[in-house]
Amino acid sequence: MSVPAFLVATGVQFQLNALFASATNLARVPILLAALLLARGLPALLYKSLATRRQRLAAGFLRATSLSFLVVAGQIGVELHLLRPAVYAALVAAGLLSLLLFPLTALTLLRAAEVEPRDLLAAAS
Repeated sequence: MSVPAFLVATGVQFQLNALFASATNLARVPILLAALLLARGLPALLYKSLATRRQRLAAGFLRATSLSFLVVAGQIGVELHLLRPAVYAALVAAGLLSLLLFPLTALTLLRAAEVEPRDLLAAAS
């Protein structure tokens, strides 16, 4: 399911105005993005079956992408009054950014790994 279809199907109400209401709310986005990377991506560095460190890093970025869990957990938190709407908006924003940035970073790492051996061979000749 694509991201827009998921957001419509779940009835997500992304409150952009709550996110931009204060600098504190906006500052939560990179913190939550880093937390996603640490909590979900860091375990990928332990993958011994992947040959290179670059592949493990790429796997970590791919594992760290998340939206559905953040949306559902955030909505439950708001409904139970455990989470403010501004924090929920920051969670969703971090999730959306993870879907955009982390796969691009992983692909960049993997493409750089593909180019490296050819460059070494070209330099040797």
